[in-house]
Amino acid sequence: MIHCFKKQLMSWQIHDGVLLFSNQRIKAEVIELVKVQMSEILDKALTDSLKSLSQIIQELIYKIMNSAISLSHCSELFEISHIRTIYHMFIAALFLFIISTLAVDYIDQGRLVLDFDLFFYAFGQLGTVIWAWLIMFSYSLLGPYHVLSQWADLYHHCQWKMSVSVATAVTLLVAQMGILGYFPVYVVLHYQLPPASRFIVVLEQIRFLMKSYSFIRETVAAVLRAKPVKGEACRFPTLSSYLYFLFCPTLIYRETYPRNPYIRWNYVWRNFAKILGSLFYLYFILVRLCIPVLMNESNRPFSTRTLILAIFHATLPGMLMLLLGFFAFLHCWLNAFAEMLRFADRMFYKDWWNSTSFANYYRTWNIVVHDWLYYYAYRDFLWLSGHRLRPVATLSVFAVSAVVHEYTFTMGFGFFYPVMFCLFAVIGAVFNFTLSDKRKGPAWNIIMWTCLFIGQGVQVCLYCLEWYAQVHCPRTGTGFWELVTPRSWTCKI
Repeated sequence: MIHCFKKQLMSWQIHDGVLLFSNQRIKAEVIELVKVQMSEILDKALTDSLKSLSQIIQELIYKIMNSAISLSHCSELFEISHIRTIYHMFIAALFLFIISTLAVDYIDQGRLVLDFDLFFYAFGQLGTVIWAWLIMFSYSLLGPYHVLSQWADLYHHCQWKMSVSVATAVTLLVAQMGILGYFPVYVVLHYQLPPASRFIVVLEQIRFLMKSYSFIRETVAAVLRAKPVKGEACRFPTLSSYLYFLFCPTLIYRETYPRNPYIRWNYVWRNFAKILGSLFYLYFILVRLCIPVLMNESNRPFSTRTLILAIFHATLPGMLMLLLGFFAFLHCWLNAFAEMLRFADRMFYKDWWNSTSFANYYRTWNIVVHDWLYYYAYRDFLWLSGHRLRPVATLSVFAVSAVVHEYTFTMGFGFFYPVMFCLFAVIGAVFNFTLSDKRKGPAWNIIMWTCLFIGQGVQVCLYCLEWYAQVHCPRTGTGFWELVTPRSWTCKI
């Protein structure tokens, strides 16, 4: 009996041991399962928190960038209360132009006349402008990119590197001169486009030339520096990055740019509405301040007294045109495209209005063009001269700028009158060296603004007088001196 009891007791102990082992195993499995689930939960929580943190950081960076841009007077310039007040004053002046125009029309004709014939004339033949632009854009996108991609593939895998490079350079030069050089001039002259349409074609021609040159310059340098592994293709920029560059508001090519996280479409539409308002503002300035005065001046015999009176009559409308051009293009147009493309670098200009020297004014008025001239004209000239001829490099930049401005106005107005060339190449260069950065104080800012007023008056006066002289006294020949001699000097009605 005792033996049976011992046997039963041993079986219970074995059973309890098995149960204990089983419980421990289950406990271990449960603990492991809990660990796995907790790990998954923690991983998910950390991932979500990192995503939210990343979004917070992106929004913070975006706000910081906008704040920095706001401080640099580019994107949120008119959020500053003092600048907004000046902006409101210009809007009030526009309303006064509209009211005065309507009042004069009502008094003279006994009814309200909304006549925008000048506006429609200036932007005529837009269909021709569009197809000409499409041809220039298609070439600018596909021409240099395809030629350079073929050259990059051959350069590192053939023995005749110099021959391939020379053939590529000649091909690009001929193509650039034909499509972006001769073709726009042919369109402007052959179709006799009106002034605003002419300026669109010519300015787009210059923009495509500058952008394609930057792409060629940066890509060639990158290919020459590259050392691809044998059997692998040379790294080349993507077509999408070049396409983005053709539309983003910069003239310096980079494969990537800082980008904003989202698009503020209301901001885009407001900028385009401001551009349209600026065009109407320009129309009323021409109708109310320029045409009545300068048309009468053009009917008088050319004399020193006539010229001086016309210049001072044109200073106010000339300065208003300068400010409108700055606001409509450098602020509204560039910011609108930057916003649509989420382009974060909005440094299109600096506080040029506070300049106490023309050297600083030239650097801050148009940062986009200034950077291109600095990188591809000034620095390249210094490199070629061994960094020894800095004044000559500066003069070369003024010469390039003067030639381009004169070409633009000559093609835009349809006559040669080297006002812009003289202002940039001669007077601008002299002011750059005499009114340098050493000049400080509010008096020099007043001098700078006075010179701007007079310069704008000279431009508006001389070009308007020459325009009416060309109308009243058209050319009778096609000789060289007939084409380059201003008609306003000899025209007598």
